[in-house]
Order: sequence, then structure tokens, then C-alpha cells
Amino acid sequence: MKKIEVLTLAAVASFAACSPHIHLDILGTSELQEVVLLPSPAQDKVLMVDVSGLISTTLEAGPLAREKDLVTQVYARLERAARDPLVRAVILRLDTPGGEVTASDIIYHEVLRFKERTRRPVVGLMMATTASGGYYIAMACDHLLAHPSSLTGSIGVISIHPDIHELLGKVGVRVNIIKSRDLKDAGGPFREMTEDERRVFQGIIDDYYGTFLDVVLKGRRGALTKDELRAAADGRVFTARQALELKLIDEVGYFEDAFRKAKSLASLREARLVSYTHYPKTRSNIYAVTPGVTATLIPNEKTALDSFLATLRSGFYYLWLPEAR
Repeated sequence: MKKIEVLTLAAVASFAACSPHIHLDILGTSELQEVVLLPSPAQDKVLMVDVSGLISTTLEAGPLAREKDLVTQVYARLERAARDPLVRAVILRLDTPGGEVTASDIIYHEVLRFKERTRRPVVGLMMATTASGGYYIAMACDHLLAHPSSLTGSIGVISIHPDIHELLGKVGVRVNIIKSRDLKDAGGPFREMTEDERRVFQGIIDDYYGTFLDVVLKGRRGALTKDELRAAADGRVFTARQALELKLIDEVGYFEDAFRKAKSLASLREARLVSYTHYPKTRSNIYAVTPGVTATLIPNEKTALDSFLATLRSGFYYLWLPEAR
């Protein structure tokens, strides 16, 4: 953070402190607040939860944002919804190219756990992109609907291992590594990967890929065979219409279709649509993404995506990489 930004914030805070009629809410409220997006005379509620952006347990919106990593955001909302008996169904609104294997699996698990504890339905609503880890999470939903212009699929796993040894050699930098066994530094950035090491990592990829296929087969509840799934699970993305033909989703439609389906699965004729946010004054309609997920009060030179790519480390991802450019 630049010094001038810190000084500006300090000056604003000082001015607000000396002015009793000015309220400066830098971080929003300390607790999640319920906001009504679609009013109704009914007391029952349908909650909309956003899964937006890169799926990670480490990527945060910024030092002054109430909202932290995506896993924390989703978990907090499901926990609050589980305590409210008036929340009768959830719409999980998905717009993500995927992300970390573990983070994707945690959110998937938490959605399943919410359903098991509460016996309340969850409808998945795919927006612009619901690929790879996003599709993995969607498999926890009872009904899956994609916006007509959605891209989805990218079923598969990618492992990223940067190799910078030639660059270091050009600038005269050498890295000395002392290790217990040959594979201790496998996949590291300071030397070329050997064929034996490639086989080791391919084995891990194959294991994660098998898990992904099992999750899809379970989530689609017999809608497609394993052979049909393998034919579609080559890493490519599909339009909503193509995904429907391949039986990867249940329906193509818009928000009102997802809302109607959520009420139907919960046996409700009417319901209020609500969301939870730390920023209740800015969460105003059904198309507004939860504030704080990607925004900070002090402008940064890097966006959340830039930060992710700048710190992209060796690892395994359910990620459609072209979207994370």
C-alpha cells in the first residue's frame, strides 16, 4: 500500500472522528446482515449465495475488506442459513473458472453437509462461467440450471510447475539444493523435470481426475453413464445448450427459473429472496454480486485475479486456465 493512500485514509478517519454527524464504516458491519432482494408477504425465504471468482483458501479481497477467501464466505453463509428455519431453500449462484483442488472440494462438502443437516434443497445457477472446480461444486446441487450464454464443463485437473532454471542461468544465479532422496525437490522451479517425476505427478493427476469423475456421476444421479462422462470430460468447456445435450446440466434458463425451481423443491408457493452481506447498504438487487468479494476501499494496483496469478504456485487445480488469464 502506498504511503499517500495510508495518509489519506488516516486523514479521512480523523476527520470523521472529529465530526459527530459523519459515520465512516470502513469495514462494513461486523456480522452478516440479511438483505431482501425480492420482497414477498410470505415469511419463508430462499437464500442466494454467490460462488464468484477464483476458488481459493488463501486469495483474499484486501486488508480492509470484511469478506475473506471464497471458502470462508460460502461457509459463513451456509452456517447462518442452517440456523434460520425460515430459510427453506438456497440458490447457489456460480460464476467461476475453478481454482484449487482442496478449496473446491471443501465448498462441495459444505454444501452437501448443509443439505444433510437441514434437508433443504439447493439449486445451482450457472452464470457466465462455471468451469472445472465450479462445476465440481455444482455437483452438490439438487438441480442445475445454466444461463443461456454460460460456459461450463472443463472437467479435469491441471498441475502447474513453473521452471525458471534457464532464466536464472542467464543472470548468473545458481541454486544449491541438498536433499534426502531424489524426488524431494520434484516439481521445483530450479531444474528441469525428469520423466520419472512426470510419471509421479501424472499419477496424482489421474487420482484427482478419478475423484472428479466419481463426484460428477454421483451428482448427476445416473443421468449419464461413465463412458458418456469420459467422452465429455476431456477438459473442454461447453455452451449451456451443449451441456444440456450431454446431460451435464438439467435446464437452460434465467434467474426467475432458478427461483421458481427452488420454491418448488421446497414446496413453497411464495417466498422472499434474501442474501447475506457485511455491506447491507450496497446489496440492492438480484444481479448485484455480494459486495466485498473482490472490492476494497483503498484502490490497489492489483486486482484479486492479478494477485492470484502473481502468487500462482506449484500445485493441483480444478481450473479452466484460459479464463484465469
